[in-house]
Amino acid sequence: RSAESISVAASAAIASIEEKLLTSGQREVDSVYVGELVMAELKRLDKVAYIRFASVYKNFEDLAEFQDAIEAVGGGQELSPKA
Repeated sequence: RSAESISVAASAAIASIEEKLLTSGQREVDSVYVGELVMAELKRLDKVAYIRFASVYKNFEDLAEFQDAIEAVGGGQELSPKA
């Protein structure tokens, strides 16, 4: 993919997140909600970026959590929230 197409896709993802936040009707939104929106867009755009972001956002602590995330991306599943 060219840098221009990546930039256009990233801009569209940001616009989508902004629209969801603005149309939520809330003056304040929980950071968890924002994080989930970002993860959904990254999963759609770039699987590797999704795994990288998820590993920090979800605070992966071992290899099994990375493997679960990779399997979730491959199978179209969502990562479950960390307890």
